[in-house]
Amino acid sequence: MANTKSNVNVKIDADVKELAIRFLGRMGLDQTTAIDMFYRQIIAERRLPFQPTLIPTLEERLASAVLKKNIPTITLDADESGRAVIDKERYPEIYDWLVNG
Repeated sequence: MANTKSNVNVKIDADVKELAIRFLGRMGLDQTTAIDMFYRQIIAERRLPFQPTLIPTLEERLASAVLKKNIPTITLDADESGRAVIDKERYPEIYDWLVNG
């Protein structure tokens, strides 16, 4: 690789930048050195040096919460108009939720 230098210009939230500068300083690093290290690690590993993950959608988070609670599921019947029909005696909580919302 050549020894010539090149600039990298990025836009980043000011508060993120300031917090990162503070942490880097505590590690004895400046921004230039940290970014250089990051790029060199990408080259060495031929990938990002961390594994990005998707941020779950609201629906995914809700489904996960339900699964963690081990909430039992039931199959509801429907009448001719499509409204849910449920046994009030067997499932009083669900009946109440269907009637009262």
